[in-house]
Amino acid sequence: MSGDSTCVSVIIAAMNAEATIGQAVASALGEPEVAEVIVVDDASQDGTVAAAGAADDASGRLKVITLERNHGPAGARNRGLQAATSPCVAVLDADDFFLPGRIGKLLASAGDDWDMVADDILIVPEALKLQDISIAPLSDGGDRLMLDLETFVLGNICQRSRPRGELGFLKPIFRSDFLRENGLRYDGQIRLGEDYALYFRALMAGARFFIMPACGYVAIEREQSLSSCHSADDLLRLAAFDAERLASPSLTIGERRALKAHHSATMKRAVYAKALEVKRTHGLLAGLGIMARHPLCIPYILRETVSAKVGALVGRPRLPEVARGVRLLGIPQLNAGRAR
Repeated sequence: MSGDSTCVSVIIAAMNAEATIGQAVASALGEPEVAEVIVVDDASQDGTVAAAGAADDASGRLKVITLERNHGPAGARNRGLQAATSPCVAVLDADDFFLPGRIGKLLASAGDDWDMVADDILIVPEALKLQDISIAPLSDGGDRLMLDLETFVLGNICQRSRPRGELGFLKPIFRSDFLRENGLRYDGQIRLGEDYALYFRALMAGARFFIMPACGYVAIEREQSLSSCHSADDLLRLAAFDAERLASPSLTIGERRALKAHHSATMKRAVYAKALEVKRTHGLLAGLGIMARHPLCIPYILRETVSAKVGALVGRPRLPEVARGVRLLGIPQLNAGRAR
């Protein structure tokens, strides 16, 4: 972004992130383009606030906001957006960090005709040492791709045949005036997929969303994250978001088809999660009753059940010992949108 040399507010929503928030804060403060780092403590019960403060570099750029009750990631980030004062805003998760130069590389490659710009995330095993992470250099704008709504939605459908890497994982830099002019904020009712929902609405509003290869956003992949499970209610809220968007008359045929596919995939996951929850609390027959009310989801539930049992028998797969991205350039639709 031409002009202002310190033009980015970095928002870090944090809850019980004492162990990781220091690295996140320090990495953001280390970027010369960052005018302020806003940590929003989402009613933590540990030493998150103290750990964030300990990472301060005395430049006066760190602000810590403490919420008295938990608002969830969306609500906490909205509080950060409200406090941000820079022309651009970026989100950093409390257990992730920037490699040096990430913001500068991203802005330099973006040009001047963007509303959102993001780079491929480096998904890094927890045991990998920082010095072992390498990034291929960017070419002069040739790697910049335009992301459209249909491609974005299709890129958020989780598939067992590939590692997790949905486009909703991206952490773009936003132009603040674009968010403001279009009334865009995170949906506080959504605690799963809040990024997906915001990016969807931004693209619906006409956002020029460019993506490029990795510039240095590092997401740590931990062993316990492999067994994490979203609640049925979380998934149902995300499916409800899709259902509401399907009522829009402005969707193209391709966008509507993609959104229906995403809604269907999310509903299958929700029914599976609900069946497991009901089975745990009310027994097997009650869980089977949930399945009976959603017959179209039964093949998916059976596949997931078999996969879970096989996984329990053979053991948890080891995490890869190298960093990997979400393979943005491996999604065929993106190549058609390459920006010249």
